[in-house]
Amino acid sequence: MQRILILSLAVLGSNAASVKKFPDDFLFGAATGSYQIEGAWNISGKTANMWDYLTHNKPTVIADESNADIACDTYHNYKRDVEMMRELGLDAYRFSLSWSRILPTGFSNQINQAGVDFYNNYIDEMLKYNITPIVTLYYWDLPQKLQELGGFTNPLIIEWFEDYARVVFSLFGDRVKHWITFHGPREICLEGYGETIKAPQLNATGIGEYLCAKYLLVAHAKAYHAYNNDFKPSQGGECGLTISINYYPPLTDSEEDKAASELFNQENWAIYSDPIFSEQGGWPKEYSERVAAKSKEQGYPRSRLPDFTEEEIALVKGAADFFGLGHFTAAFVYAYASDYEAGNIVPSSADDTNVGTSQPTTWPTAASSWLKQAPRSLYNVLTHVHKRYSSPVIYVTENGWSTTGGLQDDSTVSYIRAMLTDVLDVLYEGIQIKGYFVWGFMDAFEWTAGYSERFGLYNVDFESAERTRTARKSALVYKHIIANRVVDADYEPENLNITIDEGH
Repeated sequence: MQRILILSLAVLGSNAASVKKFPDDFLFGAATGSYQIEGAWNISGKTANMWDYLTHNKPTVIADESNADIACDTYHNYKRDVEMMRELGLDAYRFSLSWSRILPTGFSNQINQAGVDFYNNYIDEMLKYNITPIVTLYYWDLPQKLQELGGFTNPLIIEWFEDYARVVFSLFGDRVKHWITFHGPREICLEGYGETIKAPQLNATGIGEYLCAKYLLVAHAKAYHAYNNDFKPSQGGECGLTISINYYPPLTDSEEDKAASELFNQENWAIYSDPIFSEQGGWPKEYSERVAAKSKEQGYPRSRLPDFTEEEIALVKGAADFFGLGHFTAAFVYAYASDYEAGNIVPSSADDTNVGTSQPTTWPTAASSWLKQAPRSLYNVLTHVHKRYSSPVIYVTENGWSTTGGLQDDSTVSYIRAMLTDVLDVLYEGIQIKGYFVWGFMDAFEWTAGYSERFGLYNVDFESAERTRTARKSALVYKHIIANRVVDADYEPENLNITIDEGH
C-alpha cells in the first residue's frame, strides 16, 4: 500500500488529493448502542437498566418525554438491520450488548439464554454476509440493580465488569474478533456521575466523576487482561476501548490560553487515555496536580482525584490493542480571569479547570445545539492522538451529524465527506487508521434528546408498528464512498432507492 500511495503523490503532486483512495482493507462501518435501538426492554428475561429506570421515573428529563421501550425494535427486526448493512455495503458493524439482557441480576450467577440467543442470531446473520461484528461491552446502560449498589462509584464494579466480560468473551468470542470494553468514559463518568446530562444523573460534582474514572479504567484493564491472557490465545482478536475526543485548541497564542487548552483536553479525555496510552502511565500530570491543589484549598484531606497504586498504574498502562476514537465537534479554549466569571459549581471538574470555550457562529450547526462542523477537526484530533501516544492503531468508532428529519439530509452529506477527507489525509501521512464508523446507522433514542434529534443514515418511522427504515441521501452517498473507496464531492444519487449489491 505504501508504494502505491507514494507513486500517486509523486505523479500527481498537488492534485493528489482528488484521487486519494481508502485501502481495500480499511473497514467502513456504522454504529449503534443497545439501549438506543433494541427495544424489548422487559421481555425474554431482560431486566431494567438505569436508562429504563430514568425514563420511567423521570420522563420530563427527556426532551420529548419519550423512552426506548420499543425504539427501533431491533430485537424483533435484526434481520432488517443486517439487510440495511448489505444495502450500504458495510464492511463492519459496531453495536453494543445489553448487560441486563445477558445477566438479568447484573451478576454472572445467572445467564439469560433468550438474550444470548438474540445476540447469537444477530452476529451469525452478519457473518452470513461477511460483515464483521465489532462489539462494545458497555454503552451507558448499566443494570439498575448494580446502579443501586453504587455503580461506577463502587470499587466492586471492577469485579462485576470483569465477570460480565468473561461471560461475553466465552459466549461470542469464537466469532467476534474485535472488542471494545467501554464507549465514552467521559460521558459515563463526567456526564452521568459528575453532572445530570446522562443517567444515573448522580450529580456528585467534583467527586463522582473521579471515582468513576479510576474504577472504570481499572475495570477496563482487568477485562483487557482477561481477554489477552485467557481468551485471545484460542480465539485471536483484539480488545480496546473508545474515548470521545473533540478538538480543543487555544483561542490565542498566549501562554495562558495554551495552558488552558492542555488542561481542558486533560479533563475531557486525556484523563481516560493517558493512563492507558502514555509512556509514563497514570493520570495526566498537570490536571492531577491542579485537582490536588484545589482539593487542599477546599479543605479536603486528600485529592478528590483518587491516586492509582503502582500496581494499578502498571495494570492499566498499555491495556489496549487499539485506540477507539469518537469525534463530533470542536471549540476554542481560553483561560478564565476568575472563578466568578466561570460561574462553576464548587467543587467540580469544571471549576478544577476553570477555562472557557467558544465556537464561531460561522460554523454550521446541527440539530443538536452542541454539534457544529469545525474545519479539519477530525484531522487535527487524529494527528494529535498520533503524536501524543506514539502512533497507536486507531479506529474512528463514532462520528456523525444530526438533523430534525427528512430524507434529503445534505448537511449530513457535507459533514461525512469533510470528515472522511480528514481521514484520507492522515492515512496518506502514514497514520494508522484502520476503520471509520458513522454515527448513526439509523435514527435512535438519543438519550435526553429522545427522538427530537436524528443521526441516522436511515430514517426510522417510530409511529409505525414495523419501525419502517428508509434510506436517506447520506446513506446513498456513504454507499458510494464505500464501493469506490473515494470521497467524490460531485456524486449525486439519482434517487433515494437503495438496493443490495449481491456481490458484497
